[in-house]
Order: sequence, then C-alpha cells, then structure tokens
Amino acid sequence: MSLIKLENVSVYFQSEKNPRERVGALVGMNLEIAPGEIIAVVGESGCGKTTLGKVITDIYQPTEGRLLFKGKDVRSLDKREYREYRLAVQMIHQDSYAALNPNRTIFQSLSLPLLQHRLVKNRQEAWDQLVELFTEIGLTPPEQFLEKYPHQLSGGQRQRILLARALSVRPSLIVADEPVSMVDVSLRISLLDLMARANKKYGISFVYITHDLGTARYIAHHGRIAVMYLGRMVEQNQIQAALDRPAHPYFHALISAVPEADPTLRDGRMERLPLKSFDMPSVTNAPSGCKFHPRCPYAEAVCEREEPGLREFRGGLVACHLVEKIKASNGNRS
Repeated sequence: MSLIKLENVSVYFQSEKNPRERVGALVGMNLEIAPGEIIAVVGESGCGKTTLGKVITDIYQPTEGRLLFKGKDVRSLDKREYREYRLAVQMIHQDSYAALNPNRTIFQSLSLPLLQHRLVKNRQEAWDQLVELFTEIGLTPPEQFLEKYPHQLSGGQRQRILLARALSVRPSLIVADEPVSMVDVSLRISLLDLMARANKKYGISFVYITHDLGTARYIAHHGRIAVMYLGRMVEQNQIQAALDRPAHPYFHALISAVPEADPTLRDGRMERLPLKSFDMPSVTNAPSGCKFHPRCPYAEAVCEREEPGLREFRGGLVACHLVEKIKASNGNRS
C-alpha cells in the first residue's frame, strides 16, 4: 500500500481579475508515494510544485479528486487517524526565517509540538530529545542553539532546525520545498546529506521540490523524478533513466539548458532543443490542448486540440501525443 496517493487531484483558485474565472494551480494530478521513497518534483517557477506539496500536507484541500493516506481518503479520517496523518506528514519550507516564530526561542518552538502531541512527558524530556537530535544533525553544542532566537542564527542553521523540527515528531514523509535554495552553496550538500541519512536510517519518504536538476539528481539518485508544467504532470520515471533519456520535449529542453562549466564536455551529450518561445504561458490564460505546444518544436494540430494524459512509455509515464514519433525521428538517441 502506498503511503500517500493523489487521485485526479485538481486545485483551482479564483482569478483576481475576474472572480467568475478559476485558475488551475494543479489539474488532474496523479501521484503515489511509497514508504521510504524519495521523489524529486521539478519544473519552472509557477508550475504548481509548491501547491502540490501543500496538498500532500493538507494545507490546501483539493477542489477535485482525493488525497489518500495509507489507502483512506484524508477527508474521511476520524480524529485519531487525522492526528496520525498530520504527525506522519511534515513540511520543510523554503523560507526558514518565516517558518520560525521570531518571538520564541528555538527550544520553545520545537518543544511545543512534542508536548502538545504527548510525544514526551515533560519539558526536560523534550530538552533531552532535542539535544540528541541537534547533535545528530550537526548543531553542536546543542544547548547554544536551543536557547537562541531565529534572528541570531544563519540561514543554514535555521534550515537544519526546520529539518530537526520535522524529524522530532517521527514522521513517515517529509515534503521539502526548495530547502536549499536560500542557503549558501557550500552548505547545500551537507543539508542534502542530512535528508538522505534520515531517509536511510529512519525509512522516511521525501518529496523534494526544486527547480535545480543538480540537487534533484543528488538527493534522489535511487528514486524517482516527477516533472511538472503549468500545473500538470508531464513525466514520471526513475531519475537516472529520465535524465539519460527524457521522454517529454519540455524535460528534454530543461536538461539541455543546464549550463556546462566546460563547453567542450557538452560534445556527445544531449543536444539543445530549440524552443519556439522561451516564455512560459501564464497559468491564468493557459493554452488549449497540450500546454507546452506553443513552445514545442514538434507540435502538430492534435497538440493544439487535445490535452494528453499520462501514459506508459519506456518504463515511465509521459503526457505527450507524439513521443513515439519524436523518438523515432531522433533515432532514439534521447
């Protein structure tokens, strides 16, 4: 049984310009997350990645479709089951400063959920547990960090504390929304390693949301990748297979656009895909049919008329009418 499952989930918001219009932040989303699995969710800004994370953590509720936790619709869970779900599914936000109460010490912020959910008996037990956890994630001496306020810590330290807060309630799944994008480059690998160790040691599943293919490959090198575009899922596969042989033209373009420090190393690698436009259409005025067709160099009339659904292709899933034709014309090189 999957830990989390999204069945045809859509999230619509009212348009600011016209209250009668609905904007699809997520449309027809299907995704299963297995226990202990790492999934990297990638795509350009505004594609719906954060909305997906907030649906998984029940910050946003689906306008259509169902969110299942261990096979049961979250909306039908009783009080005890819903409490289990809320503890089991945690989120690490991108902005570590906004995610911590500036008027509370780190200990006050992190001990509150432990005491409220009776995961510890008293404040001393909460202190001892957090000291052990901070030592494990490299915030030493722990006492020095627990007694400080958020503004007294660096961005990397605060991000580690958010990870500690998520781990402290013994979750089954952590949704990490761009957790290293606001951290110095020198600290990013150490944070990714912490998450990878938590996955291996405790069997915690991770949904890693990012626009950075390099960190996606690093954290989910044995996991899956899910590619999003304008609120839709356009490709899913094992990450190495997807990066080596992208099926959807959008993902091909995304990979080939990654800059290479040494241009001579690009010889023999994936060729750049010449898009018809570099600008992503507005989600408030999405194109008809396949949402990528105004930019896709392979687009045909069917792409303008009909929106493709996810279907199986070479061991993964892809939403493209022409994928077989494209691969055949390219000699199956990509």
